[in-house]
Amino acid sequence: MLSSTEAAWMVSYELMGGPLADASVWRGALLWAIALYVPLSAPLSTLESSLEEGGLPEAVRQPVLVISSLLLALVTGVVTQLGFSWVLGPSWASSLGVVAVGWSVLIVLANAGKDN
Repeated sequence: MLSSTEAAWMVSYELMGGPLADASVWRGALLWAIALYVPLSAPLSTLESSLEEGGLPEAVRQPVLVISSLLLALVTGVVTQLGFSWVLGPSWASSLGVVAVGWSVLIVLANAGKDN
């Protein structure tokens, strides 16, 4: 049975405090994850080559690559968002994430135009 203090604490959602409880941090982190996905593809290509040399079957290798790329992008996005939120504020950090996404798309499109 919960005491009245424990019940009040659970109702007030103090367990979910801190910077990661703010939804704007997660929105900004997802923006940063998208923006930084292309630069993070270089370390993932080395992981892919090492997995191919390791002799893992294709059915195992693909899920490992997908999960590792998503985790790397998300962790980098969260760390970047928290860092910029601390320096600039959460709304400015999210806005800077939108600009970074646009810049990444512009760079990808510019590189695609070079190949033609």
